[in-house]
Amino acid sequence: MHYTRIHVYENSDSRFEMVHSPLIDNRFMGSISIWFETKTLMFWENKVNYDWAFHNAPARQFIIPLNGEVEITASLGDAMRFCGGEIVFLEDTTVAGYKTENIVQYIRKSLFITL
Repeated sequence: MHYTRIHVYENSDSRFEMVHSPLIDNRFMGSISIWFETKTLMFWENKVNYDWAFHNAPARQFIIPLNGEVEITASLGDAMRFCGGEIVFLEDTTVAGYKTENIVQYIRKSLFITL
């Protein structure tokens, strides 16, 4: 299993990093990862024209778009697009931040899980 991490790099800029989370064979049920301790879970519906300027995450959190497509731009201008089911881990809570924008023009639903 993999996810994309957005974190603060040495020079205080936000960066993307692919992270591999190994799965352990759980016999009859498939494969599972390690447990992540979580604090809250929230569902979110973004407006069709969602386009949010540079900002920080309010907490370390996983975001999982459930539909649509969102583009996230890191502080140096690198951008990645994420579709329904892809996993993003936001750790930039204090410095440069990132920008988010709906790519497909309809209501995007997401799941937010804070750590």
